[in-house]
Amino acid sequence: MRYELSGQLVTRDTSFANEVIEATGVRVDRCYQCMTCTLGCPVADVMDYPPNQVMRLIDLGAKDVLLHSRTIWMCVTCENCFARCPNQIDTAAVMDYLREEATAQGVKVPEERIQLLHRVFVENIKSFGKVHEATMLMAYKLRSKDFFSDMGIGLKLFLKGKIPLFPAKVKGLDQVKKIFEKTYDKTFGGRS
Repeated sequence: MRYELSGQLVTRDTSFANEVIEATGVRVDRCYQCMTCTLGCPVADVMDYPPNQVMRLIDLGAKDVLLHSRTIWMCVTCENCFARCPNQIDTAAVMDYLREEATAQGVKVPEERIQLLHRVFVENIKSFGKVHEATMLMAYKLRSKDFFSDMGIGLKLFLKGKIPLFPAKVKGLDQVKKIFEKTYDKTFGGRS
């Protein structure tokens, strides 16, 4: 069966859905398009394909379309979609997999700063065991060279004590680093 997608005819291919299921353990084939995930998504309005359409595109076998989309980088992995899904489809885990695939295949990210923020966020967790906003923001600002765009709100948050100056101690930091060595470092070519 053929479908029109973004002006192109696409032939349905279930091999991509099977690949996602095998890699993530998430039964994407259980989605019946109730749109509950999309209705609960705080960033659906800035995605080119909202969460329910991601499931549909996987069902159609439109891997290339998804790997080149803004959507996979806009997902904030809040898991509202998973909490609301009547079939317990973990869309956030699927988005993680799609980001890993896009990175592994060298797909140019439509929103380069989003990928940079993602990388800085994960590196911060690797370093401290959890996010430390001050060092994460400094790393992002230095790498993006976007020093002043949100300085006003950042200063207000800092003055209200919402951005602690020093990171909190985390138990088991060596275990967190081992997890990264086994997963993230391999996926992203040893970069950290």
